[in-house]
Amino acid sequence: MTGARAHPIWRSRAHPSWIVFLLHRLSGVVLALFIPLHFWALGRIVESEAALDSVLAWSAHPLAKLAETGLVIALALHLAGGIRLLLVEFALWRGRQGAAVAGAFAFALAAGLLFLLNAVSA
Repeated sequence: MTGARAHPIWRSRAHPSWIVFLLHRLSGVVLALFIPLHFWALGRIVESEAALDSVLAWSAHPLAKLAETGLVIALALHLAGGIRLLLVEFALWRGRQGAAVAGAFAFALAAGLLFLLNAVSA
């Protein structure tokens, strides 16, 4: 699969816009899977003060902070991918796909790194 002889579907899947589309879908799935866990934690928190302390202790674990960072990156990717999609759909950025893709990645990584720095320093 090299050069012009590659099947057209594989060439289109290497396009940055397709990669952002895929990341937008995957981040949406990650966020949808997170919601039940979030509601479970909220349900435990309102039960008692001991339950609140156990959830807070769990969230202070480095692995939990790393997972939260991944969640923030997924949320930022989903947000930026959705904004990019709206801009493309309304023909505001149709010729600037590369800039939209780079902006979505930069925004998501910056949000995740800022969150991680805040989580580690706290």
